[in-house]
Amino acid sequence: MNETTLAHWETQFCHFLASQNEPTDAAHDAAHIQRVVANAKRLAASEQADLAIVLPAAWLHDCVHVAKNSPQRSHASRLAAAQAAAYLSEAGYPETLIPAIDHAIEAHSFSAGIAPRTLEAQVVQDADRLDALGAIGMARCFALGGSFGGSIYHPEEPFGGERPLNDTRYSIDHFYLKLFKLADLMNTTAGRQEAQRRTQFMHTFLQQLQQEIA
Repeated sequence: MNETTLAHWETQFCHFLASQNEPTDAAHDAAHIQRVVANAKRLAASEQADLAIVLPAAWLHDCVHVAKNSPQRSHASRLAAAQAAAYLSEAGYPETLIPAIDHAIEAHSFSAGIAPRTLEAQVVQDADRLDALGAIGMARCFALGGSFGGSIYHPEEPFGGERPLNDTRYSIDHFYLKLFKLADLMNTTAGRQEAQRRTQFMHTFLQQLQQEIA
């Protein structure tokens, strides 16, 4: 599929997403989608993945919105994959590519726990996880925690210590429970390198935070 055709489809994906329900939180808004797509393009170029699979999967990976604190959250990627596949088929996207797109969307989610079986699925998963790291990842984490009525950190043990971690109440706890683990879970070389860079920035942020609240 050539660049002109892919660009046409990207416009179609934007129109489709605009017709869907509003996102359930600020961390999964239209800007998140755009960043994941940009990440996916960079990783696909580095890893020589098929953009005809990567791009629709990246654009449509959150086309079904399920609140982060919903008991259905672990099923969100499967629901999005099913809706994306139905839309692509109806829109006339090449049928032979839809199963691979479906899998890439299903496998992108951390909570779903589905291993990516293809290079394209690995790229999309890494692209989404990169957006949970670095400056934008921290901003998303704090925005999400605030929307649930949580605090930035535990007042007595901000960085965990001996207490059980609880990222539903304290955003900093989410760094330790999930975000700092992502770099080691990256599938692609390019994704791992960028994840390590962003994770180091987050550690620097925590050092500064520790000084300010000491």
